[in-house]
Amino acid sequence: MADLITLIKELRERTGAGMMDCKKALVESDLDIAKAQVWLKEKGVLKAAKKADRIAAEGLSLIFFKGNQGLILEINCETDFVSRGDAFRQLVNETADVIFTNNPSSLEALVALTQSMYTDATIKIGEKLSIRRFELMTLAAGQFFGQYVHMNGVVSSLVKVEGGDQSFADQIAMHVTDRAPKYVSFNTIDQALLEAERLAQVEAVKADEKLASKPQAILEKIIEGKVNTVFKDQSLDLQPFMFSETEEMVKQYLMKHKASVIQFVRFKVGEGIEKKEVDFAIEVMSQVKNTQ
Repeated sequence: MADLITLIKELRERTGAGMMDCKKALVESDLDIAKAQVWLKEKGVLKAAKKADRIAAEGLSLIFFKGNQGLILEINCETDFVSRGDAFRQLVNETADVIFTNNPSSLEALVALTQSMYTDATIKIGEKLSIRRFELMTLAAGQFFGQYVHMNGVVSSLVKVEGGDQSFADQIAMHVTDRAPKYVSFNTIDQALLEAERLAQVEAVKADEKLASKPQAILEKIIEGKVNTVFKDQSLDLQPFMFSETEEMVKQYLMKHKASVIQFVRFKVGEGIEKKEVDFAIEVMSQVKNTQ
């Protein structure tokens, strides 16, 4: 029978688990490496469950292509240290493969498909890991994908453009990444959102003593102007194009190139998640311990 050190080395190579976890698994399994793998798997499920309430706001947002499909996704972990490691990037790549192969209809469906994969990754990496969101797009004839990934996966944008060319589509993706619009155009904004903002501006105007003497017709124009201002900055077509020397709007640039933006998705890692402050030295030491 192989000695314990040799078995630990083999189990680490098979599972990627830490040395102490491998030693404990083998001891608990009477040095049976197959049973030790099962033991680690079961402990991995428990470990993942224990970490469920922890904050995972770091990670990567990356873009992948296969045939006429483009994929943008965000995978989260707890620390920036882990997000920059090869094991985490491999997990992101494997998740992309699952999406292309299975075309899951929802985030919940994808989580179910990858449950075993993420349990194994939890054993190896030692942090809470989660799939936050993804979008799979398909091109039609005459369409191009534009892409831009900022800071190796902190922010990424995938754009589907009809007309123009690849270089043009990538410029639009860079603009989306930098200017963070929420809507393709003002005309695509949900009317319920416009009405909600209008009601908010009505109340704001009522509370403004300087406007108390204004005629109702004037007040209506002020309200509409305020609503338009709010959503103008959020509408891609009405934003000044970042590559234009004359500050022309994106819609003018699109018209010149006989192109239109069909869809865009922009993911910024951890956006909207309350992050905790972590001392970098402590973070590094915790990761060293997890790999031992």
